[in-house]
Amino acid sequence: MARGSTLILSGMALILVGFILVFIGILISATHGETEVEGGGVIMIGPIPIVFGTNRNAATLAMVLALILMGVWVVLSLITRGD
Repeated sequence: MARGSTLILSGMALILVGFILVFIGILISATHGETEVEGGGVIMIGPIPIVFGTNRNAATLAMVLALILMGVWVVLSLITRGD
């Protein structure tokens, strides 16, 4: 199997796992009645991050996860640079 096919299948599998996890989370929250929802996100416009969240903890977690993802991207870019 070609390398591109492997990456496509891996990406599709990760998307499927994400949908399954969201579905399980919805089922769990529906069975427990009222729950408090918190959320946050990061929008990257070039090197400038725009962080938002429903409270300080959600925004902080979004920033940390964005930094981790940026680090993973740098490492993967350096690894695949020789190809």
